[in-house]
Amino acid sequence: MDNIFKPGYLIRDQQAIYYMTFTIVGWIDIFSRRVYKDMLIASLKFCQEKKGLNLHAYVMMSNHVHLIASVKPGHSLSVFVRDFKKFTARSILDYIENETESRKEWMLHQFKYYASRHTRNEDYQIWVQDNHFVELFGPDFTQQKIDYIHDNPVRAGYVYDAADYVYSSASNYEEKESIIDVDCLWF
Repeated sequence: MDNIFKPGYLIRDQQAIYYMTFTIVGWIDIFSRRVYKDMLIASLKFCQEKKGLNLHAYVMMSNHVHLIASVKPGHSLSVFVRDFKKFTARSILDYIENETESRKEWMLHQFKYYASRHTRNEDYQIWVQDNHFVELFGPDFTQQKIDYIHDNPVRAGYVYDAADYVYSSASNYEEKESIIDVDCLWF
C-alpha cells in the first residue's frame, strides 16, 4: 500500500552533497530580524567547527533557509540537521521568551499551535518537520541550485545584486567580504 503521507526527503548518503531547505512553521517571518539571522550564522559556524559541516552555499530569507552542505568523513549529515534544528529552535524560543520581542505573544501562540499538530513536539515547534533535501548529482544541477540560492534575495526584491545580500554566500563566490566561510564549489 502506498503511503499517502510524505515522510520528507531522506538523506540516503551521509557523505554526499545536498541541497537543503529549512522552513519556519506557518511561514512566520522570524528572520526579518537580524538577531535571529545572527543566531543561525553562529550555529552554522559552530557546526563547521564541531560537527564537520562543509557549507557550500546558503541564503537566509525571512521564513526559510536554503543550504548546500556536506560533512567531513566521520560525521553525519543527519546529525548535523538534527542538532542544528534543535539548537536554533531552542535559541530562538529563549530569545522570544526572555528578551524584548514585540511579536512575542503572537509568535508563541503560533509555535504552540503548530506543535499541537504533531505528537513529536512538546510545547513549541519552530521548524517544519519535513525537510526538503535533494542530493546533488553533477556540476550542472549543482550550479543550478547555487544560482537559485543566490538569486533568492534578488527575486524577493531585497537587493539588485545577489552579492550585496549579507545573509547569502553569493559574496563568497565573488570573493568579497562575507560573514561566514564557505567551501565554494567551482565548476
